Amino acid sequence: MSLDPKKPLTLADRLAVIRQTGNTVIHAAGDPSQREFEFKAADFERVRKLIYAHAGISLSPAKQDMVYSRLARRLRATGMKSFAQYLDHLEHSRDAGEWERFVNSLTTNLTSFFREPHHFPLLAEHLRKVAAQRRQINIWCCAASTGEEPYSIAMTVADTFPSGGPQVSILCSDLDTNVLATAERGVYPRDRTDKIPPEQLKRHFLKGTGPQEGMACVRPELRRMLTFRQINLLEPGWPVKGPLDVIFCRNVMIYFDKPTQYKILSRFAPLMQDDGLMFAGHSESFLHAADLFRSLGKTVYELTRKSR
Repeated sequence: MSLDPKKPLTLADRLAVIRQTGNTVIHAAGDPSQREFEFKAADFERVRKLIYAHAGISLSPAKQDMVYSRLARRLRATGMKSFAQYLDHLEHSRDAGEWERFVNSLTTNLTSFFREPHHFPLLAEHLRKVAAQRRQINIWCCAASTGEEPYSIAMTVADTFPSGGPQVSILCSDLDTNVLATAERGVYPRDRTDKIPPEQLKRHFLKGTGPQEGMACVRPELRRMLTFRQINLLEPGWPVKGPLDVIFCRNVMIYFDKPTQYKILSRFAPLMQDDGLMFAGHSESFLHAADLFRSLGKTVYELTRKSR
């Protein structure tokens, strides 16, 4: 889809962009001539190269306005006068804190409780099967965002074994440290929990009091299943111990090109139990990695080779 930068995005434009860019909304920055900072095509290409090299994220050419609006905040915060100056600073300094903020600014975090709900009954079925074979179950949620997905996994675990069951550990990771901090707190506005059935909400959340009045707070026994850690999937070493029974990697691979996807999937495979499952996002397909994973339908995958 080709967008005219001189015209504001209509609702139809936004919906079309959402369909094309993995549910990521592009925030229009208006007439480029009215921008606070000059933002040249060369600046955008530098941003694309830097975020790809650092985080493996392939930014669509349609995301120029989104990149401008998010990184303009960093220019204001740092007092820099141009994108060129800001990008020079990133490239030539060892400012790890600003690199982190740069990546956080460009990381999209769209999530909700029990998103793509067809996965959770399949997860429960798999958990029951695994529990008959072993007393320790390990799960990795590698795009934890603000926590809705890993807590949905934890609720599924608790509801699958209401009278006690195997020991379940859920590693929750993300590239963005800001959203991980929110996830670890486990405190949400009540409207974020509206789609959770009332009885399930009562079982797994407490009503906030004092400064958290009006909020829904995850119960401590649910939170104890979870461990939070920043992990960049492009890092050469992951602080992840296998074997894993389940990997949730949903709506992550859409930001990587096919070679990067294959590289990550090839590192997932040795970490998994022979009967382990990987859950992907609704718009993701791994036909190019058929030697590693095969589809079971409904964006659920198992190892192609089950013996190592």
